[in-house]
Amino acid sequence: MHRINCNLMELKFASSDDKSTNTGVMEFSGYGAVFENVDSYGDMIRKGAFIDTLKEARKTGNWPSLLLQHGGFGFDADDMMPIGIIDSMEEDKIGLKIYAVLADIQRARDAYALMKMTPRPAISGLSIGYIPVAFENGTEQGGPRRILTKIKLMEVSLVTFPANDKARITDVKSDGHGGVRIAEQALREAGFSRNEAKRILAHGYKSVGQCDAEEMDGLAMQIKRNIAILSN
Repeated sequence: MHRINCNLMELKFASSDDKSTNTGVMEFSGYGAVFENVDSYGDMIRKGAFIDTLKEARKTGNWPSLLLQHGGFGFDADDMMPIGIIDSMEEDKIGLKIYAVLADIQRARDAYALMKMTPRPAISGLSIGYIPVAFENGTEQGGPRRILTKIKLMEVSLVTFPANDKARITDVKSDGHGGVRIAEQALREAGFSRNEAKRILAHGYKSVGQCDAEEMDGLAMQIKRNIAILSN
C-alpha cells in the first residue's frame, strides 16, 4: 500500500444534543489529496483517480477506513483500530474532499482536542493509504515520478507530518469556548486591546470606560459584523 500526505483544508466542530457525552459530535472535513500537485514522494494525482473508489463505496457501503497516523503502520492491533468513519467524500476541482466523524473513544478525543488548539492546531494533516491501479511514469526532469490516474483508496489518516503543503485549514467552528474566542477576536478587530476584550467579555463595556450612545451603537454594529464573518 502506498501513502500520500496532505493537510486538512477545513475543520468543523459541532455540539451534540445528546447529553450522554461531554464531547458532542466531533466532525471535520478536508482534502485527503490535492490534484495536479507533486508531493514529497514524487507522485502526482490526476482528477478522476478516485472515481471507482467513490462508486464502490456508495454502491456497497464499504468506505475507506479512518485511522490515526496510518495506524502506527500496524505495529499492533490497537494502532489499526479506526478512530471514526468517513461520512462522505467527493472529487472537486481541488482534490478529494472528505467529511468525517470521529468516534467517542479516547484516541479520537485526543486527536480532536489537538485539532482545536489555538493559536494553531497541533495536528492538521491528512494522508491517504492506497493501492495504485493505473499510473504513468514521469518523463520530464524535475517533474513527477509517477502520474496516478486510478487509485483504490484504502484509508484516510490524521497525521502530524504531512508531505503536501498545498491545503491548509481555513475554517474552525466550535461551540463552548470557541464562541468566546470568536467574540474576543471580534472585539480585537473592532479596536480593543486583548486585555480590554477580555474585560468586556467578563464584566461588560462599563469595564473599559464610558462611551456615548451613538459610539456604542456603532461599536455594537461593527462587532456583530465581525462575529458574523468569523463564525462563517
